[in-house]
Amino acid sequence: MKLPLSLLLLTVGMSTATGAEPTLAVYPPTIALETQRDRQTFVVQFTEPNGITRDVTAAAKIDVDAKLVKRDGYTLTPLADGATTLTATHAGLTVKVPVTVTKVAEDRPISFKLDVMPIFLRAGCNSGGCHGAARGKDGFRLSLFGFDPDGDYQRLCREFSGRRINLALPRESLLLEKSTGKVPHTGGKRFEENDEYYATMLRWLEADVPSDAPTVATPMSLEVYPPSAVLDGKGDTQRLVVRAKYSDGTDRDVTKLALFMSNNDTAAKIDGDGIVTAGERGEAFLMARFHTFTIGVPFISLPKGLEFKFPATVENNYVDTLVNAKLQKLRIDPSPLCNDSTFVRRLYLDVCGRLPTPEELARFLVSAVPNKRELLIDELLQSSDFAQVWVLKWADMLQIRTTNDVSRKTVLLYHDWLQDKISHNVPTNEWVKELLSTSGSTFKVPATNYYQIERDLLKLTENAAQSFLGMRIQCAQCHNHPFDRWTMDDYYGFASFFSQVGRKRTEDPRELVIFNGGGGEINHPVLGKPLPPKFLGGDVPKLEGRDRRLVLAEWLTAPDNPYFARNLANLVWTHFLGQGIVDPVDDVRISNPPSNDPLLDELGKKFVSYKFDFRKLVRDICMSAAYQRSTQSTPANASDTRNFAKAQVRRIRAETLLDCIAQATEAPNKFPGLPLGARAMQIADGNTSTYFLSTFGRPMRETVCSCEVRLEPTLSQSLHLMNGDTVSPKIRQGKLIQKWLAEKKSAEQIVEEIYLRAMSRLPSAKETAALTAPVKAAAPGDKAKVLEDVFWSVLNSREFMFNH
Repeated sequence: MKLPLSLLLLTVGMSTATGAEPTLAVYPPTIALETQRDRQTFVVQFTEPNGITRDVTAAAKIDVDAKLVKRDGYTLTPLADGATTLTATHAGLTVKVPVTVTKVAEDRPISFKLDVMPIFLRAGCNSGGCHGAARGKDGFRLSLFGFDPDGDYQRLCREFSGRRINLALPRESLLLEKSTGKVPHTGGKRFEENDEYYATMLRWLEADVPSDAPTVATPMSLEVYPPSAVLDGKGDTQRLVVRAKYSDGTDRDVTKLALFMSNNDTAAKIDGDGIVTAGERGEAFLMARFHTFTIGVPFISLPKGLEFKFPATVENNYVDTLVNAKLQKLRIDPSPLCNDSTFVRRLYLDVCGRLPTPEELARFLVSAVPNKRELLIDELLQSSDFAQVWVLKWADMLQIRTTNDVSRKTVLLYHDWLQDKISHNVPTNEWVKELLSTSGSTFKVPATNYYQIERDLLKLTENAAQSFLGMRIQCAQCHNHPFDRWTMDDYYGFASFFSQVGRKRTEDPRELVIFNGGGGEINHPVLGKPLPPKFLGGDVPKLEGRDRRLVLAEWLTAPDNPYFARNLANLVWTHFLGQGIVDPVDDVRISNPPSNDPLLDELGKKFVSYKFDFRKLVRDICMSAAYQRSTQSTPANASDTRNFAKAQVRRIRAETLLDCIAQATEAPNKFPGLPLGARAMQIADGNTSTYFLSTFGRPMRETVCSCEVRLEPTLSQSLHLMNGDTVSPKIRQGKLIQKWLAEKKSAEQIVEEIYLRAMSRLPSAKETAALTAPVKAAAPGDKAKVLEDVFWSVLNSREFMFNH
C-alpha cells in the first residue's frame, strides 16, 4: 500500500529517534510501457537508520527481463509485450517492481497538445518574459504557460501562413531554425539540433502539423518521485522522476518535459534534468511543472556527517509530537519553556488582546497548582475579551467598513451579527455557511452585507477563495496560475457560484436587498461562453434549481472539505505562533508548501472532530509546549524561522498596543461612536481610525489580504511614541505617578509598579538602580516629572511593544 506523503514525512522525521531499520525503495512503484516510443526512468533510494537518504540507482544491482525490456542506465524502453519484474538489490535489501509492456508494435501518433506544447513550456517559450507575455515577443504570441493550446495552434500554424511553418522543407521552418539558433533569436538557442525536442518538433512538422481531435487524452495528475529526501552534506545529489497520468488510463514519463524549480536554492538546487544538489543546511521544496500541474516534494540538506541526539523534550499534546518529529528530522533541538511571567503576558496579549493586571499576574505567580497554565488558558478562553480579539480578526477579513455605498448603520449591524456569533461560540462552519448563502435586507439580515460591501463578481469570487480557503486565485483570471494547479476554467467555474447574486434598492438609500436572481452568467474570456459552477479542486455539482451560493456554502463548510478546516487551523496557528504553517496565511499554493504538513493536517482534522468549535482548537495550541517555548534560541535553532523550535518575538498589532498603553496608564481612549473607555479593537468601522492606529498599521480593510495588517516597525512609529500625543499625554492624564507619590511609595516601589503594569515582571536590580538614580537626584518638586519620564521610557521600550 502506498503511504500518504504526510505519513512518509512523519516516518522519516521520527527515524532518528526510533532506530528504524534501513529501507530500500524503487520509484515509480509500478512501471507500464505502452507503444514503441514509450520509456520510463526509475530511481532507487536507500534510507539509512538515521533518516539520511541516498540515491543508489547507479550502485544498486538491477535485474529485468532483457527480452521484454531494454535497460539503458536508469531508463527502460519496451521490446516485446508481456509482464516482468524489475528487481533492485542494495545493502542486502531487495525491492521488486512490476513491469508491464503492451502495444509494442504500435507507434503513438504525434500530438500538438501532448508532445509539442510541453516543449514550449520546458524551453521557456511561453513564459511571461518571452512569447507568453500579454503582447507576445517579436511579433509572435503564445498563451502564458500554455493555458490556450487551441489558440496557440491557430497562431503558430494559421497566422501569417508559411512564415513560421514550412511544410515543404520542415527543417527550414522558422520554428526550428530560431529554436536551434540557426537564425537570430531574441530568446537564444532553446535546444540542440537533433536532440529529442528537435526530433519531436520535426516529427510533428513532417506529419503536416496535425491538430488534435477533441477526444485526445489529457493529463489528469502528476507524480514526482521520490516523495522526500534528506541529503547528507553539500554536493550530495538525488535525481527526480516525474510521471503524468492521462484520461485514457495511460501514463508517461515526462521528466524530460517538466519544468523544475526550487523554492530555496541555498538549501537545494535542481537542474533541468531533475537532479537535486544539496547546498547549505536547510529545507527546500522541489517542484515539477507539467501541463497545468505543479507538484512538489520536500528535501532537507544537512551538514555532512552531522551527529545529533534529540534531547528529552516536553510533549503536552499531539501538536508537540508533530512539531518535535519535524525538528528531529531537521536535527534541531527546541528551546525550553518560557518562565511563568512571560507566559502570563504572552497569553493575555494573544487570547484577550490586553496585558494582565498586576493582581492577575500575582494571583498566577503565587499559585502552586501544578496545572495552573492549563487552568488559566481555560479561564481566558471563556472571557469576552477572547471573543473580541477574533471579532476584530474576522472583521478585517470580511472588510467591515463604511464606503460611499455602505452606511454606518449597516456596518454596525454587520459587526454586531459577527460579534454575536463568535461570543456565543457558534461553530465556525455554521456561521460561514449562513454568511455565504444568506438573502434579505441588509437592515434586517445583517449577514447580507457581505454582498453589499463587495459587489464586483470577480472580486467577490477571489475574496471568498482567499478568506475561507486561503487561496489567492487572482492569477487564474487571465491565465492558468503559473505556480499552482488553478486554471482559468477553475476560476470561472468558481465564479459561476456568485454570478446570479441579485441586488435591489429600497426606499431607504442605505438599504439593499440581496436575493437569488436565478439568471445571469459570466463568460469565460477564452472560450466565450459561461462555465457551469465547479468547486475548486472538486466536481461540478448538481444544482437542481437550488441557490448556487447555498450549494457552494454546503461544500465549503462540509467536514470533508480538504481546504476549509486546514485554512482556519492555519489562521489560528498564525495568530498564536507569529508565523503560519503556511505563510502568508492566505497564500496556500503548491509553490508555498506547509512547513509541517502533518501538523497542519492534524490541526484541520481536530477542528473538524471538534465540530468546528473554535475555542477547543485554540486550547490545543495554547496548551502545547510549542506555544509556551522561550524566545531564547539554542545554537542549533538560532537560524530556524519556520519550524517553531522557539517562540517568535512579535510586534503587538496597532489596536492592542493602543489599548495596552491606555491600560498601563489608566487613561481611557475615546473613539467616535463609542463610549469613553472603549477599546480600540472594538471599533467596528475599518474607516474609523486615529493617527496612532494608522501609523502602527491598522488595516483599512480595502482588501481581504492578511498583508493589510502591518507589523513592521517604522521610524514614524518610534517618533510618535517619543514625541506624539499618545504616550506622554496618557501618562499625565492617568495621574498614576501622583497617586503613587501620594501613597508615600518609594522610587523603587513606583518603578516596580510600572514594570508590573507594562512588562508583567519585576525589574532587575540593575534596571531598578538605573531608573531610580535620576529620581533620587532630582529636587523634591521635580520627582513627579522624573518618574513620568521613567514611565515614558518603559512604554517606549521594545520589550513593551513586543509580545515575547
